[in-house]
Amino acid sequence: MSRPPRYTLTDRLDQPPQPAPSHRLALTAAQRQRSRSRLETPEGDILLYLPRGTVLQPGDWLQDATGQYQVQILPQSEQVYWVTAPTPLLLLRGAYHLGNRHVPLEVSPEGLRLEPDPVLKALLEQLGLHIEEQYSPFQPETGAYGSLVPSQAVHTHSIHTHSAHTHSAHTHSIRTQSPDSQSPDSPLSYP
Repeated sequence: MSRPPRYTLTDRLDQPPQPAPSHRLALTAAQRQRSRSRLETPEGDILLYLPRGTVLQPGDWLQDATGQYQVQILPQSEQVYWVTAPTPLLLLRGAYHLGNRHVPLEVSPEGLRLEPDPVLKALLEQLGLHIEEQYSPFQPETGAYGSLVPSQAVHTHSIHTHSAHTHSAHTHSIRTQSPDSQSPDSPLSYP
């Protein structure tokens, strides 16, 4: 049995196309970070083949190389923790501890949203925070270096100590390439 026709989305549009097509593609936060992947839709397979390092945001518009097929990216609901606190200071402490662990985190004045992790849940509960499991869209912060060009997306640590561990001198670089290095003709796994 042959697969339905596949669209290959290669370009992000700066503005919504006119007239706006009705095609929508809901993706999880993890899927929006993959520049190369195959997705199953009711219309058939869609292959994302965007420049490496592309991170999609809800509301982005993509099109194929011909400009004939366009789609709007929407956030897909997924399992997350919704973290709240009785005081703003306690919520800030929770955000600090999660940030210290480089956890992808959505931040709002009312609370924090993160991917489920039982170890982090125990840590947050020990701090006195309230954790509710939800099924909702997840839009983590892009980070301090998210808007910089790749050559500028670097920060360095000198030797320093945190209460629980020590860092030797090292540098962090923003990943500008997707972990998968498959070509558009390679077989891709479904998410």
